[in-house]
Amino acid sequence: MSSPGDDHSSDSETRPDASERDSRRAASDGGGRSQGDHGSGPMSYVRQFRDSDNEAVVFVREMLSSAGIVLAIGLLLFAISGVWPPMVAIESGSMNPHMQKGDLVFIMEEGRLAPAAAHGDTGVVTYQRGQQTGYTKFKEPGDVIVYEPDGKSYATPIIHRARFWVDEGDNWYEMADKEYIGSNVDSCEELANCPAPNSGFITKGDANQYYDQSNRMGPISDPVEPEWIRGTAEVRIPWLGWVRLQFSGAA
Repeated sequence: MSSPGDDHSSDSETRPDASERDSRRAASDGGGRSQGDHGSGPMSYVRQFRDSDNEAVVFVREMLSSAGIVLAIGLLLFAISGVWPPMVAIESGSMNPHMQKGDLVFIMEEGRLAPAAAHGDTGVVTYQRGQQTGYTKFKEPGDVIVYEPDGKSYATPIIHRARFWVDEGDNWYEMADKEYIGSNVDSCEELANCPAPNSGFITKGDANQYYDQSNRMGPISDPVEPEWIRGTAEVRIPWLGWVRLQFSGAA
């Protein structure tokens, strides 16, 4: 027969007091890890990187976050445009005043959402056709295209307006605005690429005096075949292209 004092002593030996229980709770985060303990294995390094307050780690974390956002935006634009890269930087003033050096331009695969006025299945509306139908881009008739001169993938792409279409063998001198050929050219034979050596678009920068295919200063390209076109210009964003020009050395 035990006394009331003995019962109290037995109770204290079998149950932890309140302070001990609080200590045990504080030592566990409820998931089997101590507070501040990131566990072990590869995920522990991820948690440490995510939770660290170290200035260098925070800087790297912010840089990676920004790069991820840029990449996500780029992938979204690619999904919309079907072209990579979906943005090009303007390197010259040949499209003034509608596009200026340092502008960033969003381009789209020419076949996407092609207007009814497009030439055949090219997806491109020419200046001449735009005049007839009222179709304009960047305040003038017709599409502005980005193309590889003479189909050379290593050459700097040109961004100029498609003026009119010629078929192989065409005397395009008769189809052209003589103002943009040159006053010293009086016939097809005096042009370096007339009759047309191939089917394609005759092009010109809005600010340029002559067609790209004119031999006034030496042709920039033969008539632009559809396969040489990277896309059509859709939206201009002023100034943002300067960052890309700085990195490429074209600034």
